[in-house]
Amino acid sequence: MLFVVTAIDRKDSLALRLSVREAHFAYAGATGRIKLGGPFLDENGAMAGSLMIVEAPDLETVRAWHAEDPYVKAGLFERSDIRAWKATLNPIAANL
Repeated sequence: MLFVVTAIDRKDSLALRLSVREAHFAYAGATGRIKLGGPFLDENGAMAGSLMIVEAPDLETVRAWHAEDPYVKAGLFERSDIRAWKATLNPIAANL
């Protein structure tokens, strides 16, 4: 099952994001849950949040996975949301 995780960074937290980014990528790679992901950008093109399409058997698994993300543990996000999602349009859906 697929889920979309959207997270918005705390104000003025780019330095924190950059300091934890390597650990976030290591965690994402080790768990293998992210099918597609990347940062939201602010009006200046700086990273300001995250969008991740995650594969997991259920919502509780995604919540537990997200809670262990180094970005979350570092307090980067002002808020985050997790929703079940179904790919229905565009060729990229075949790769999810």
